[in-house]
Amino acid sequence: MDGTPGTPGDFDLDLLASSLRAEGGDVRMLLRALVTRLSSALGDRLEVERAGRFRRSEEIQRISIQLADDQLDATVARGALECTVSRSVGGIRIRTTRVGVDEWLRRLLGALRDEAATTQATRVALESLVIGNSA
Repeated sequence: MDGTPGTPGDFDLDLLASSLRAEGGDVRMLLRALVTRLSSALGDRLEVERAGRFRRSEEIQRISIQLADDQLDATVARGALECTVSRSVGGIRIRTTRVGVDEWLRRLLGALRDEAATTQATRVALESLVIGNSA
């Protein structure tokens, strides 16, 4: 990371997390924004569970994101997000920690930033989150 403005290493993760929270005052809108902006970069590492009887609803109930050794889950429960981060070693889950939404977003964005240093698709998705446009 060279620190040049606009490079993945220069993203202010706290500011970005706050921006996403403000933009996504409705937790379902926040999940929809994350899914829209990250789905192409993450592919099958992003699992989306939709609400509704036939699971064809646009309403997202839960997302699960696999990045390196971490799995980040966010579930809508009683109108709020319940977030966890799980750590795996050698494919075996060793720890799951419940975290607040801001911490969950910081961890997600930090993992994306780290991956963006080597992966073009993730860099574009992270820039999309910063700029606010769909990639």
